[in-house]
Amino acid sequence: MLPSQTVENYLKTIHLAHAAQTDRELVPMGQLSSALGVVPGTATTMVKALAESGLVHYEPYMGVRLTDAGEKLASLVLRRHRLIELFLVKVLGMSWAEVHDEAEHLEHAVSERLIDRIDEMLGRPEVDPHGDPIPTAEGLIPNTEKAHVDLLNAPVDTKLVITRVLDQDPEFLRFIEQRDLMPGSSVVIEARDAVADAVRLRAEEGKGTTIGTRAASKVLVRLAR
Repeated sequence: MLPSQTVENYLKTIHLAHAAQTDRELVPMGQLSSALGVVPGTATTMVKALAESGLVHYEPYMGVRLTDAGEKLASLVLRRHRLIELFLVKVLGMSWAEVHDEAEHLEHAVSERLIDRIDEMLGRPEVDPHGDPIPTAEGLIPNTEKAHVDLLNAPVDTKLVITRVLDQDPEFLRFIEQRDLMPGSSVVIEARDAVADAVRLRAEEGKGTTIGTRAASKVLVRLAR
């Protein structure tokens, strides 16, 4: 099976769904069909075709996972997507809240040659504007999350650096930007209040803000060097 836009979307979605879960080896078919916006029967038909092509391992009534070949193709789609996002932000000056949908369209149209030129021009970056790791040209994903935790589990009264925002919904990204919590920003957790469902933060310039625990779980940080 030659990679097509539909094939690439399935492989990328399976990869992202698997990366987001820690307690399952297989991605449930219901979750996959919901993420792709298709009925379960359509997803099952496509997954069976992907399995016949050696790109996924499918277990009826259980779920699906990528094979090594499928994982590499999914990583290359993510590479195109994330480099395009960074290009749109760094070179064209677009908002990080706007680039996801644009990259969704462009990731299927650009050549690997153009992507390599973009990668070179941007200085071989390891992460995109949201802090997501950018796979290499060989499809390898760098381990940029070592010792990274979310704001619900990071130490209090300690200088931290925001590394990644997991939710790329435009409204959430604008919410994060308005509170100076973008990747690369320094922050200190002043207090966590489980009863109030709140995390109180102080930005590098002393500006204080409070966010809910659900939002805090979507922001990853590391200890400041």
